[in-house]
Amino acid sequence: MSTPPVRAVIFDLDGTLVQTRIASWEIFEQISKRFELGVDRPEQYFDLFRGNVFESIRSLCRDDAHAAQAKEAFLELLRNEYTPPLVPGVSDVVRRLASDCTLAVMSSNAMQVLRRVLVTNDLAFCFAHVFGGDVAPDKRAAIAAFLADSGSGFGRRCSADYDEGGRRQDPDRSSTVLVTDTAGDVRDALAAGIRVVGVAWGMHSVEELTAAGAEFVALWPQEIAAHLLGDAAARPPEGACAIPAPVPATAGEDTAGQVRAAAAARRARRTGSVDAPVTAPTRSTSPAGRTGSSDDELLAAIRVVCRRG
Repeated sequence: MSTPPVRAVIFDLDGTLVQTRIASWEIFEQISKRFELGVDRPEQYFDLFRGNVFESIRSLCRDDAHAAQAKEAFLELLRNEYTPPLVPGVSDVVRRLASDCTLAVMSSNAMQVLRRVLVTNDLAFCFAHVFGGDVAPDKRAAIAAFLADSGSGFGRRCSADYDEGGRRQDPDRSSTVLVTDTAGDVRDALAAGIRVVGVAWGMHSVEELTAAGAEFVALWPQEIAAHLLGDAAARPPEGACAIPAPVPATAGEDTAGQVRAAAAARRARRTGSVDAPVTAPTRSTSPAGRTGSSDDELLAAIRVVCRRG
């Protein structure tokens, strides 16, 4: 029997969309020391994600009050200090999927962090639904809520509106996929009855994700789209999700113009004004009516210096 087309893709954040192993451990290490949780090595921290991370933290605490304090302190540090980089290549994959599917993010992290990461990387409107750990700490319950809500069928397609053109595609269990880097998430998703794709660059290995039940584990971000969309993955994103093509060099952007731009960048670095814009070569009209550019003046100055040398 053929697999039904994918209607909804739910992404984990940490270790899936963003590189998290170092950034997240540096945050939790402070919590472990402050609350004496006994997690002294990154590998011990990664093991907490074999199940629900908040339940794992609770098992390290003296009682519920201690666990609540540790959880809130952890989320507060994440809100204020956690700024992980996006996984290279994942932005294009998200935009490609957003053209065809409803996208959501489901994370143990705080909503404030999700907003900062997605807005900073210009991906906020690719996702129609977001479940943060401070409002939906149990991913099994969050997945069930997503499937039960008729509004979950509305997507964003990389624009602010929610499928006002009537593109709603109600997701069901067989057409909904979780993309994650942890074995605990794999088990939660399978318990909720949805499909799971793992990624090899996060918390847990290919072998661990496969053993937990992932139907496929991507070694590169591009494999996610290829696995979920098949041949359709080769088609470029449509509409607002389209990836802007690089602007070709114009006739005025000749070698001298590139030299001048590089020199301006070096001057900016020396003076500390690294954000100073570098303008394109300006064109002017000579007294004789000939159209030229300031590049001509630059080349003339270079020739004078060379002759003097």
